[in-house]
Amino acid sequence: MKFKTRLWITFVTLIILPVILISIAFTFISVHVIKTGGKNYGIEVNDFTMLSDSIADFAELTDETFYKLQVQVNLDSGRFLDEKYLGEINEEIAKTASYLIVRKDKQIYYTGNKTASDKISARLPEYGSINEGADAGYYYSDMQKLVKQIDFVYPDNSMGSIFIVTKVNSVVSKTLIFYLFGSIVLILLLTSITVAEWIRKGIFLPLNEMNIAMYHIANGNFDYVLERKDNGEMGELYQSYEDMRLKLKESTEEMKQNEKQNKELVSNISHDLKTPITSIKGYVEGIIDGVADTPEKVDKYIKTIYTKACDMDRLITELTFYSSIDSNRIAYHFHKLNITDYFNDCVEDVGLELESKNIQLNYTNLVNSKTLIIADPEQMKKVINNIIGNSIKYMDKPKGVIDIRLLEDTDSIRIEIEDNGKGIAAKDLGNIFERFFRTDASRNSSQGGSGIGLSIVKKIIEDHGGYIWATSKEGEGTCMHFVIRKYKETGNTRK
Repeated sequence: MKFKTRLWITFVTLIILPVILISIAFTFISVHVIKTGGKNYGIEVNDFTMLSDSIADFAELTDETFYKLQVQVNLDSGRFLDEKYLGEINEEIAKTASYLIVRKDKQIYYTGNKTASDKISARLPEYGSINEGADAGYYYSDMQKLVKQIDFVYPDNSMGSIFIVTKVNSVVSKTLIFYLFGSIVLILLLTSITVAEWIRKGIFLPLNEMNIAMYHIANGNFDYVLERKDNGEMGELYQSYEDMRLKLKESTEEMKQNEKQNKELVSNISHDLKTPITSIKGYVEGIIDGVADTPEKVDKYIKTIYTKACDMDRLITELTFYSSIDSNRIAYHFHKLNITDYFNDCVEDVGLELESKNIQLNYTNLVNSKTLIIADPEQMKKVINNIIGNSIKYMDKPKGVIDIRLLEDTDSIRIEIEDNGKGIAAKDLGNIFERFFRTDASRNSSQGGSGIGLSIVKKIIEDHGGYIWATSKEGEGTCMHFVIRKYKETGNTRK
């Protein structure tokens, strides 16, 4: 889940949900308080305006007067015809915001508050319409009046009623406040706990897992996997970690492989340099010691020394070029080349060398004489010399043959260089372009090399926008195929 959505849900949960729950709690608590108050004080409840402590408090304040009047009713009901007595009673209850109304039959006989009684007298309960007892009464919500009633019979057998009318102030019930406050605290507490747990599981736990994962990464453990949790930012963070982990793992493995290959390269170069150095030392010692006692022997020794020195120079050049490949610092100088003219010159250069080694060179050009390519002539020459050098190195036939063929496709030129040497085993064919790979495990001085020649060839061809592959049959020979794109010019646009 996205953080924006999570924040909105958190906002709704912390603000709107408590408001709804508190409203529901207020409704239920109010109903409970009203019903409890009505039941406790014998008051008929009509609506929520009764939610005040005045009902309970003022009902209790007038209870003493109410009891006194009940006793007087039983002793002498005629005293309720004495206005002086009624005035004294009215003065007592006036302190509790109450006043007295006395009714004889259906006429108001006495009132302690003329103005107020005029508004309520017509709505007073009928004689005998309320249960007897100290807790009998009515509450008029529109007037906020609490009325207690005592019915009795005058000495002349007329029906009488005494009403204690109490003004109820709008004071919120303490019980209501207590319950409501408790409910609010409970609702906010539960809401906070729920939101906190949701955030903990949705944010803090994943972040803690991420922290643990980064600890593993910092300690070199690239196999600690984090599974993607969701499609939001946290899921994207998990995926980013996983991508980073895989890249770091790949980079580390590649670094270890490169380190291994570098060690192998040093070992290969050391071995391959040691052989010509040993030969050079031997021939030089032969000249110094007089073993080469004729001009012909001296000439042969010197030529051999020169050949071995050239081999060393080639190995050092390969090593230097490999360093350029590894740091992507190969310097290219691209030019438009006529493919026919270029290969005519190459064939002429290598032809003399092959002839001296008793190797027949066959050259076939099926490309239009005006076809152009974009290439670095020096780097392309390295490619051709390296491939032909390998063909010479692994030639095991008395009469060697090397075929160079130029073939034309729609948008590219395919060059094939094929020999009839000993070939490459099928198990090794897919690895020959890897750095330091060598098919001759013995690394003998006549055939061993640094193992980076064909990796250099592949790098140069790919940097020219082409690609290379090989086909071979063990015992019959090998054919190298590489493709270079043609140069095309349309108007002022060059490709």
